[in-house]
Amino acid sequence: MKNIVERLQGKDWQQVTSNMHEQGYALVSGVLTPKECDELITAYNADNTYRKTISMERYRFGAGEYKYFRYPLPALITQIRETVYSHLAPIANKWMEVLQIEQQFPATHEELKQRCQEKGQDKPTILILKYGSGGFNTLHQDLYGDVWFPMQAVLFLNEPGEDYTGGEFVLTEQIPRAQSKANVLQPKRGDMLLFTTNFRPAKGSRGYYRVNMKHGVSPLHSGHRHTLGIIFHDALS
Repeated sequence: MKNIVERLQGKDWQQVTSNMHEQGYALVSGVLTPKECDELITAYNADNTYRKTISMERYRFGAGEYKYFRYPLPALITQIRETVYSHLAPIANKWMEVLQIEQQFPATHEELKQRCQEKGQDKPTILILKYGSGGFNTLHQDLYGDVWFPMQAVLFLNEPGEDYTGGEFVLTEQIPRAQSKANVLQPKRGDMLLFTTNFRPAKGSRGYYRVNMKHGVSPLHSGHRHTLGIIFHDALS
């Protein structure tokens, strides 16, 4: 069995790049093994692994719970974060270029972490989300400070249709001067979804413009659903 870095490097990143440019998201299948999914779910209850637990009901974020990891992150997660970032940074820089935003992102994730630390953002934003029957996540954007990266990842740890029903991943696009569009996705266990953190560029008759996007999770009808969320910028708290 190939390790996680070899698996990721073997994916079709040219197709990922094309999909990100065209639609603001890309599905990468078969990133995690069933064993890795099970281990991440089991580790949800581990001690001294997480820095904060959030009840979604308390903050009116939805219905469910999630936990933020503390540093140092598990090796598997660090390898995913660093490897995926290196492929996404050139896409992000192209987005900034076509939207005429004076910002460029470094080639390595370690350099991005250093930028975050300079602004006081030193808390990891990696999290595992847990939903039961009736659980959902309201539409939102994951922005944690002045330093941000315009893309993120979510890895699916349960099998839809077997472990749970409902619970689709929802991406909405707020198209200027038009009605919003919803993309409803149901990736399989072990798959990784890459998507924009807050906006993507779209080409119009007068050049490129921003399409603002939000993401969330539709209500579960039954079962349990766990996902691993990987946000590349760190947080203030």
